[in-house]
Amino acid sequence: MSTNELTLTLVGWLGAEPKHYPGLGGATPFTSFRMASTRRVFDRDRGAWTDGRTEWFTVKCWRGAARNVAESLRKGDPVVVHGRLSTDEWAAPEGTRTTLVLDAIAIGPDLSYGTARFARTVHPDGAGEGSADGAGVDADLVGLPDEPGRLAALAVLAEPDPDEATSEALASVG
Repeated sequence: MSTNELTLTLVGWLGAEPKHYPGLGGATPFTSFRMASTRRVFDRDRGAWTDGRTEWFTVKCWRGAARNVAESLRKGDPVVVHGRLSTDEWAAPEGTRTTLVLDAIAIGPDLSYGTARFARTVHPDGAGEGSADGAGVDADLVGLPDEPGRLAALAVLAEPDPDEATSEALASVG
């Protein structure tokens, strides 16, 4: 970890559908999308809130978060993203271009505008979240439709009920 990194939290809206790159050939899987953040300012002369300048960012999520974001978020969704800010430069016909890139550390829906239901993704074999190729992600997730066109990751944990385990232990002693 760098001592001089710039971390920031953005609140805004997805300006495009997330694009998922599964990381074929040993590459690290990632998802990227464009995000707009518009500052609201109070105009004292008019006595009303107005929109300020809209700033655009490219957000990138890696590994297990990449798959979760691709399955959870859609264009127009309000989001909160926390991550490391950098710039990306490339050559275009009209000259050198730059964009602001936020490498997401944490990301989620902005619950100021709606509700969400969290479903933990579980990888019993340890694959997915920490693996470079994301192997085992599809096999370990069961997709259930919770809205048209969306999937919720659902995993069932086979853990005993603590009260039941205690009762069984006491019964074997007595």
